[in-house]
Amino acid sequence: MDRTDPAELRKPYLGAPLRRADLAEHPMTQFHLWFEEAHESGLAEPNAMVLASTEPDGMPRARTVLMKGYDRRGLRFFTNYTSRKGVALEADPRASVVFPWHPIRRQVLIAGRVERLGDAENDRYFASRPRGSRLGAWASERQSQPVADRDDLDRLYREFETVWPGDAEIPRPAYWGGFRLVPREVEFWQGGADRMHDRFRYLLAEDGTWDITRLAP
Repeated sequence: MDRTDPAELRKPYLGAPLRRADLAEHPMTQFHLWFEEAHESGLAEPNAMVLASTEPDGMPRARTVLMKGYDRRGLRFFTNYTSRKGVALEADPRASVVFPWHPIRRQVLIAGRVERLGDAENDRYFASRPRGSRLGAWASERQSQPVADRDDLDRLYREFETVWPGDAEIPRPAYWGGFRLVPREVEFWQGGADRMHDRFRYLLAEDGTWDITRLAP
């Protein structure tokens, strides 16, 4: 059987370089500019990010989640607080994310601490979700735990459909809510020709300003 050799999947990165003069002074301003460009490029789900956390036993673990909002304070995402990632983030609130925008030769890495969002913000976002997603949050109460089969999941979903039929208001489960990743370090990576990539790191200083440094590729 023929197999693809991953080492041969090389892709040249062509385009204008990234210069220090191109960057905003605040990393979330720069993130906003790049996120808008990623969206306008037609990139599928530019809000998809790889979230890395540390398990209580010290093992690192990563998974893809969807960013649901951002501002100068950081990024927001939502989950089941009792899920594997929720438990890990409660035990060790340090985390990092990567936005892999490789089709436009860019990626953004953000590291910092997470904090829970308040009930009002959680309720507001939960109410904005499609009805099926709200029912799914109830059906996946035991997120990350073993289940017998798909039929069990579908049965739970149907049970909750009978609890809140039609246009009945579906409340937010107490175990479901959001986190904000508050950045302390942000890196903007742009692919360059011959592996000469452009990398700039924003590092939060004690006085609240951001130091910007070019890194070797």
